[in-house]
Amino acid sequence: LFGVCQTQPLMLTLFWLSWLPCPVLHQTIQVIGCSASNGEFMVGLDTEEEWYADFKNHRGVIVLPKFADPVSYEGLYQMAVGTLKTCKANLATLDGAYNNPPVKLDVPHSTIYTRNRVQLDVENHLICHVSGFFPAPVSVYWTRNDQIVTEGTSINTPYPSKDGTFTQISTLKFTPQQGDIYSCTVQHPALEQPLTRVWGDQDQPGIGPVVFCGLGLTVGLLGVATGTFFLIKGNECS
Repeated sequence: LFGVCQTQPLMLTLFWLSWLPCPVLHQTIQVIGCSASNGEFMVGLDTEEEWYADFKNHRGVIVLPKFADPVSYEGLYQMAVGTLKTCKANLATLDGAYNNPPVKLDVPHSTIYTRNRVQLDVENHLICHVSGFFPAPVSVYWTRNDQIVTEGTSINTPYPSKDGTFTQISTLKFTPQQGDIYSCTVQHPALEQPLTRVWGDQDQPGIGPVVFCGLGLTVGLLGVATGTFFLIKGNECS
């Protein structure tokens, strides 16, 4: 059993449970976090999120893939609510005892890519992968042609890495169109200015290679025809 506690401005307690005997085949993890206004409760297995508490909508959310065997988390949301109350009480005590010392900030890094191979007019997903940041969470927003997009977006709960930083993934459901430019922008206290990644024309299939190949083929055929003409004329002269 291994525990790590970060206290301000967000208190997180991480429990890593390893199955014995060694070597370890799987690892389960539980993340409990709170601030004065927010909270997080999540369970996972082998770096994958399984379930989290949605405190805003007062329910638990299973995030296992559709092909996974069904799992019951009966009573877990009620336990998460009780744990959150305890976390906030402990945070208030620690804030008073330590006079809210400054926290070391780790800057997030992000990449943007598509889930599937891009085909125009075929629905796909853009993925904004944000990693290496502390504390959690980050804020991510999407744009299409410089206009903010909210429909079809989602973001998972922060997932801890072994180095103490966090990872979050935001997705955008979209249908690629020629000329469209998308971006994901990350905001975090460690950033002096928002971090933006762009996906656009240079990442989409285009007609350029087809045009160049067609042009090259045309020039090649003209060359063959010209060479044949002069060869025939030469033979006639001789």
